[in-house]
Amino acid sequence: MSKFLELSSFTIAALCTAFVAGAQTLPNLFPFPNTSGLLETQNVNGGKPLDTSGPFFQSLGTNGRTCATCHRPAEGWSVSTAELQLRFLLTMGNDPIFRTVDGSTCNHGVDTSTLGARSRAYSLLLNKGLVRIAIAVPPNAQFEVVSVVNPYGCSETDVLSMYRRPLPATNLRFLSAVMFDGRESSAQTGTQPVTYATNPADLRADLVHQALDATLGHAEAAAPPSQQQLGAIADFEMSLATAQAYDYSAGDLTAGGATGGPVSLGSVTMPAFFVGINDPLGGNPKGIPFTPAVFHLYDSWANAPSQSARAAIARGQAVFNSKPIVITGVAGLNDSLNLAAIPGTCGTCHDSPDVGNHSLPVALNIGVGDLSSPLDLSYLPVITLRNKTTGEIKQTTDPGRALITGQWADIGKGKGPILRGLASRAPYFHNGSAASLDDVVAFYDKRFNIGLTAQEKRDLVAFLKSL
Repeated sequence: MSKFLELSSFTIAALCTAFVAGAQTLPNLFPFPNTSGLLETQNVNGGKPLDTSGPFFQSLGTNGRTCATCHRPAEGWSVSTAELQLRFLLTMGNDPIFRTVDGSTCNHGVDTSTLGARSRAYSLLLNKGLVRIAIAVPPNAQFEVVSVVNPYGCSETDVLSMYRRPLPATNLRFLSAVMFDGRESSAQTGTQPVTYATNPADLRADLVHQALDATLGHAEAAAPPSQQQLGAIADFEMSLATAQAYDYSAGDLTAGGATGGPVSLGSVTMPAFFVGINDPLGGNPKGIPFTPAVFHLYDSWANAPSQSARAAIARGQAVFNSKPIVITGVAGLNDSLNLAAIPGTCGTCHDSPDVGNHSLPVALNIGVGDLSSPLDLSYLPVITLRNKTTGEIKQTTDPGRALITGQWADIGKGKGPILRGLASRAPYFHNGSAASLDDVVAFYDKRFNIGLTAQEKRDLVAFLKSL
């Protein structure tokens, strides 16, 4: 029955998306169903209907793709495997997202001549929601690539193939770095680091550059789009505030004094975001102390009947805000502070109030791409790296930020995602290794030996689904 409900909700969502694609506007707060409830997007520019005729929805390349090909309003402005599988069936694997430039497991030696062949060629996209990102090893890197064992081919050692989820193209006003590895907000790539002093102009410039790279790369454009088109894409993305608005069990997520949903997320009543807000390591430019109470959306539900869905969500919020976590082995945190163990909570890394991403561009490695991950990574390549100075060997499935900076210490590091709208965009983590939010919670519980009870796990998942 659960599988039927999943297919039904995503079938409806796909039909809604098809309707939107044929229209000129998307009504403000249009409800898209998912397995947990309804997702909505608020236009922060006065709540007007979203223009779906602009460059974000136009084919600016040669392979039929638009930005919306991989950033679907029904899937939290990303993609989900359920919707991708349906799209594959409806188009016999010929939808523009299924292109060998990056949608297939490799871009050479791949057979797409039959339906079965296309199913195999696009298996990582269909089953894990992953696209192939090819990045050259920096010439000044502190490491060399010893070997690449890639089950799909693409085992080159000068240009590495990583397999990553398309990030949501919404709630971008809260970003402190663009892309998982921050490559669109890095001096090494000629883009602007996002800072308190230069935001939001820096972020908009980075989104313009990202739109250019995506059009030339993913859409295989023969010529760059105009600056007007690129600016329109960035402005459209920055106008979006997306969140779960309705929960099938708890009901309206703004009822009873709660402030879930996209309206409060996009309104001035929400605590004003700025780069460095609530940073736990003293990086707040206003000098305001860190608080682990990151989320306050469901404070008013704390006294709901204990067996109710609303009480479960409120309890899950409390777990997120207050459950102690002893943070160990996190590159970019433990090593940077020279502390083997750091007492923290979920908010230590997800510190932005009522948003949940890190408010500073701090790249961390919590082990999601490490071979020691408690999640199954057998579908990913194994990349062996050697430190040019010390000879030390590391193996990973994704070098992460190190492919941008060339720094040995950055291997495996990346930025955490914005947590709003999670219910619509499974699977999770940058490599799709967590099929569900239950898997996400189980990963953290095992990785950091948190000791969550069964009740706490259920409540935390209920809360995450309500975001």
